[in-house]
Amino acid sequence: MKDLIPWNRSRQPIRQEDAIPFHSLHRDINRLFDDAFRDFGLPAFGASGRMWPSIEVTEHEKDICVTAELSGLDEKDVEIAVEDGVLTIRGEKHTEVDDKERRYTERSYGRFERRVTLPAEVEEERAKATFKNGLLTVTLPKSEREQARSRRIPIVNS
Repeated sequence: MKDLIPWNRSRQPIRQEDAIPFHSLHRDINRLFDDAFRDFGLPAFGASGRMWPSIEVTEHEKDICVTAELSGLDEKDVEIAVEDGVLTIRGEKHTEVDDKERRYTERSYGRFERRVTLPAEVEEERAKATFKNGLLTVTLPKSEREQARSRRIPIVNS
């Protein structure tokens, strides 16, 4: 039975992640890149590798609605701008605990910026934003010209 258990020189069982050196290297490189993005103010990435915050864009007949999940933030932490058909959402999420106290985290902290190219021409001066329970919703009314351009054509049976 002793021949089936991997042992190191101190006769202690070897942990699975230490048995293959590439696993340890992979973990260290991931940590290095995570630290680099956090320290240089680049957009933060979540645990799944996607950009943070998560957004959703819906297009209706008269407007475009962009929703962003910003849990843990207040309105004062977020800035919204629309320019040349691009919506920009930027802000910063601060940590609540000191790094000395933290053992493990999957939460994202730091500065972020998301840019969304709008699928239609909008009236920037009539844009509205609401922030409730960590959910930012930006409503951008389509321009009259854009609404006329995307008019629905009825189908007639012949």
